[in-house]
Amino acid sequence: MNDVLLDTCAVLWIGHDRPLLQSAENVLNQCRPGERRALMSPFSVWELGSLVAKGCLRLSAPVINWFEGFRQRSGADIADLSPQILAASSFLPGQPPADPADRVLIATARAMDLILITRDQAILDYGQEGWVRTLAC
Repeated sequence: MNDVLLDTCAVLWIGHDRPLLQSAENVLNQCRPGERRALMSPFSVWELGSLVAKGCLRLSAPVINWFEGFRQRSGADIADLSPQILAASSFLPGQPPADPADRVLIATARAMDLILITRDQAILDYGQEGWVRTLAC
């Protein structure tokens, strides 16, 4: 059973109690210590911060507080973000999404053999090409 990586949009949907597709809900319900882990990328903090700074997103607390609160409530762990993953995000195979945050999340999922849970159609399309395992939420 593979661990899962939450895309930033999935973090937002879950964090704001939005309904998920049943398949994603089922996988997330299987996440518990010692079995399957749900992970978040530290790069999602950067992405959330960028959205807040641009006025595209409002959170109920400062970005880091909101992120940490979500992590504690959800039980999600933080995925490693190594120099190797960051470098790999620049050299993904095929035609990956252009968004740097998407590329970092994809590289993380590939490096750690994770299923990337997302609503981002560009990531889902890239997954359909076989470059990363994805699950729509």
